[in-house]
Amino acid sequence: MQLQQLAYFVAVAETRHFTQAAERMRVAQPSLSKQIKTLEDDLGARLFSRARGNVTLTAAGEALLPLARRILADADTARQEVAELAGLRRGRVRLGATPSLCAGLLADALARFHRAYPGIELLVEEGGSRDLVRALARGQLDLSMIIMPLHSDDPVLVTEEILRENLVVVAPSREATRGPYLRIEDLRGRSMVMFRRGYDLREATLAACRQAGFEPRFAVEGGEMDAVLRFVEAGLGVAVVPSMVLDGRPGLSGTPLAPPGLSRTIALAHRKDVEPTRAAQAFREILLAFVVESGHEGTLPQGVELIAE
Repeated sequence: MQLQQLAYFVAVAETRHFTQAAERMRVAQPSLSKQIKTLEDDLGARLFSRARGNVTLTAAGEALLPLARRILADADTARQEVAELAGLRRGRVRLGATPSLCAGLLADALARFHRAYPGIELLVEEGGSRDLVRALARGQLDLSMIIMPLHSDDPVLVTEEILRENLVVVAPSREATRGPYLRIEDLRGRSMVMFRRGYDLREATLAACRQAGFEPRFAVEGGEMDAVLRFVEAGLGVAVVPSMVLDGRPGLSGTPLAPPGLSRTIALAHRKDVEPTRAAQAFREILLAFVVESGHEGTLPQGVELIAE
C-alpha cells in the first residue's frame, strides 16, 4: 500500500468517476486505474463497484475511506512539520554552557538567535565543563561551550576554540587588594571558597596551588557559581573565578594573578559522530558571528579576548 495509491482511491471515492479523479490527480486515467487495481489486489478486496457507468464504494471501500483520509492527512502534516524544521520555523537547540558564560555574553547571543528564529526552542543546561562533556556523550546536548583542554576521549568531540578568559582572585570589595596583582603563593593559608567537583575552575585552582607547593584551605566547598560568589560576598573566603562574572557585582573586587597568571580557553563543541541539526548549525553561526563582532568592537566582557576569526 502506497500513499499515492491511497490518494488515487480517495479521489475516485469523492468524484465517483475515474476520469475526473485522474484529471484531479493530473495523471493518465489508465495509470490511475492500474494503481487502484494494484491496491485492491494488495488488500484482497474490491473497493469500487462499476455498474452501468456508476462508480460506488463497496463495503471494503467504505471501511477504507476514513482511514485513507486520516493517513493522507497525517502524511501532509508530517511534510509540513519537516518543511518547517528545514526552514528553521520550528525545532530546538539544546545548549550546554558554564555558569560564568550563562551569566555573561551568552545571554546576548541567545537573544539575537531568538529574534532571528523565534520558533526555535532554546534549552540551556548549566554545569561544569566535565559535566557538559558527559552530557554531550549521552546525546543530551546538541552543542556545548566547554573549557579546553578536554579531559576525556569519549566521545571524540569536534571543538572550535573561540575565547580566552582570565581568572582573577575575587574578594569582598571592602577587602580589595591594594596592589595590581596577587601571586598564587599569596593564597597560602587564606580561607577559600571552592566549587563543587566537576568544575574545571576547581581543578585549575587546585593544580596552581599544588604547583606553588601548598594545599589550599577551604572554608566552604561544593557550590555553583552564584553560590560561590555569594559566599565570597559574605566574607567566607576568596575564590578564583573568571573575570566576566564580576560585572554587575559591586560588592566584589577581582585581582588578576601575577603574569603569566591563570586563564582558560573556551571552545564550542559537538559530537563528531552526530551531525548537528539545522537549528544547532544556525545557532553556531549566530554565536560565532556575535563573538567575533564583539571582539572587534571591544565589547567583550572584562578579561575576555577573542580567538576565533
